[in-house]
Amino acid sequence: MDSATEGFVAHRSLLFTIAYEMLGSAADAEDVLQETWLRWVGVDLTGVRDQRAYLVRITTRQALSRLRTLRRRKESYVGAWLPEPLLTAPDVAEDVELADSVSMAMLLVLETLTPTARAVFVLREVFALEYDEIAAAVDKTPAAVRQIAHRARAHVAARRPREVVTPAETREAIDAFRRAATTGDVQSLLDVLAPDVVLLGDGGGVVQAPDPVVGARRVAELTAGMARFGDSATLFPADINGYPALILRLDGEINTVLAVHVDQGRITGLYAVRNPVKLSRVERETLLRR
Repeated sequence: MDSATEGFVAHRSLLFTIAYEMLGSAADAEDVLQETWLRWVGVDLTGVRDQRAYLVRITTRQALSRLRTLRRRKESYVGAWLPEPLLTAPDVAEDVELADSVSMAMLLVLETLTPTARAVFVLREVFALEYDEIAAAVDKTPAAVRQIAHRARAHVAARRPREVVTPAETREAIDAFRRAATTGDVQSLLDVLAPDVVLLGDGGGVVQAPDPVVGARRVAELTAGMARFGDSATLFPADINGYPALILRLDGEINTVLAVHVDQGRITGLYAVRNPVKLSRVERETLLRR
């Protein structure tokens, strides 16, 4: 391979991870990487001292541009919008900080930041870039980036779960949920669901998805209805966005990806992605790297 291709391939997973965390969409992250490549091959590499930093800068700028377009697109999105789920390798779960940063719950928190604040937070808190590197990527001064990072950190801290939940704890709760949902056992569902649990469904206007459902009784009765499909419905455990989750297949076809958030041993959030456009990335593992 030539030097440009070799450098891009070496850092591709890192660049994809940055773009995905900024956008919450694997399809848009891939588009950003394509745009990054087109710009990268036109760079005179003799003047590039750090290929990784240069590629991160290009990717961040392209992702920021795409993020602003996405925000306008989401304004016309039908129903609740959820990030595009990724089937991830077990080693992502072993990197606690990476798994937390790409979790469905965290990506929804990042949605509440401005585009620039989101970029600064991701590059600083997840990828530990220096302030001058981030400044070059977002066209701000290092001093301004420090202020943005401070405010973004406080914003996220006020909205993110306070308890650190291990994948093992999440797996235990989701296994109990799977057993109860497939048998229609409402009481067992109530035992694993927090009283104020929230179920969010994303059908994108393509397939039916429930409006936000709040409360253990309502969520339990809704999910217990899965049992009526009998053997045609199967719930498979999978690692989605770094955490244990479930994939629902109806007659062998992927129907829903169900991610969860667990707090103090109970499920407090259920994220049901049903939009078929968002389900292609759960057929094969996606490599995420820091």
